[in-house]
Amino acid sequence: MSGAETLDIAQQAIWALLIVSLPLMLVGLAVGVVIALFQALTQIQEQTLVFVPKVVAMFLTMLLILPFMGATLSGFMDKVVDMIIVGF
Repeated sequence: MSGAETLDIAQQAIWALLIVSLPLMLVGLAVGVVIALFQALTQIQEQTLVFVPKVVAMFLTMLLILPFMGATLSGFMDKVVDMIIVGF
């Protein structure tokens, strides 16, 4: 296995990681901005007000996109296994 093939697999792994984690990160960002705006408008500075809704929103998002996450990671693993079987 050459260095170029190793870098190609690493690049594909990083892209798979980004594709799988992006929806969760975007939901966390959106909920965080909405809560921060609400806190700034009402001057409520409660820490649990930020933490609990963000965790709940990310958990619900993960439940909804779990099939997509599994399919993406399974597709990447199939590519890696095929490369191992073929012998690179």
